[in-house]
Amino acid sequence: MKVDIFDFDLPRELIAERPARPRDSARMLRVGADGIADGGVRDLPALLCPGDVMVFNDTRVIPARLDGKRGTASVELTLHLRKDESCWRAFARPAKKLRPGDRIDFAADFSATVETKGEAGEVTLRFDRGGPALMAALEAHGRLPLPPYIRHGEADATDRADYQTTFARADGAVAAPTAGLHFTPELLAALDQRGVVRTTVTLHVGAGTFLPVKVDDTDDHKMHAEIGIVTEDSARTINAARAAGGRVIAVGTTALRLLESAAGEDGQVRPFAAATDIFIVPGYRFRAVDRLMTNFHLPRSTLFMLVSAFAGLERMRAAYAHAMASGYRFYSYGDSCLLDRNDDDQL
Repeated sequence: MKVDIFDFDLPRELIAERPARPRDSARMLRVGADGIADGGVRDLPALLCPGDVMVFNDTRVIPARLDGKRGTASVELTLHLRKDESCWRAFARPAKKLRPGDRIDFAADFSATVETKGEAGEVTLRFDRGGPALMAALEAHGRLPLPPYIRHGEADATDRADYQTTFARADGAVAAPTAGLHFTPELLAALDQRGVVRTTVTLHVGAGTFLPVKVDDTDDHKMHAEIGIVTEDSARTINAARAAGGRVIAVGTTALRLLESAAGEDGQVRPFAAATDIFIVPGYRFRAVDRLMTNFHLPRSTLFMLVSAFAGLERMRAAYAHAMASGYRFYSYGDSCLLDRNDDDQL
């Protein structure tokens, strides 16, 4: 499938530099079979039914961007996939002169060794510590890896709170599950009062989510893997809600990708603990998710391809055109949309 069909022109001024305050005051565009409708995130409880289940991603963003020295040469590293307690894959800038065996120093007592070198600036790093000690070192010496389209990727002290969801728990993401950024304790309480079931899964979002699609055809694009966990309790909650007639609402493309990775052909979600590199484009038949709450995505991105597969390409083109004409705010800190699954119009 040609990547060009997922292209559109977005005015730079529509890219959100900061989130809405409070978080749940963001706008939300509803996209369904009956057309599109403007609204707000606070409308969610009225749009859902008792017994529906919302699935949130509880990953926590870590300070995954590190500035180091290889001898006297400076190098910037962005971690994107944890291999074990002390080993990560990372994108390096510049990567050209890095070689296996090179040591990179981040502080007087904090370093890593290059184990392997891959393509497109990717390296595998072995740190001099692991587990909680490594997380503590990243907190002390790392920087939050904002997406490059927000203030050129440079985070400040405000982003430390803004770029985490209120339910972030499991350390390991290098990008926020941004649909979850809209939720406040008050909105979650309103959903509970409505009788909406809530559960969590964990997908540690990688820096690969920022990478542009550089090929001309989707068949030639390689997705970077991300680690996901669906517990037995979460799978049971989701399956029970669906069996009772409830709808499964994924909060974010990360939750959706993980649920679809964990679901069988019968639509049942099973416990899952593995890496997933699932790449969803129009033509994919969804197994587990009925509705998707998500932000507005980059043109030519894998995420815009995913929402086009979920709701239909022409429907999403119309929705994005309306959003741009109406001044919706785009990307990680932007507004939201609530999509109904469309199995009839995949293209």
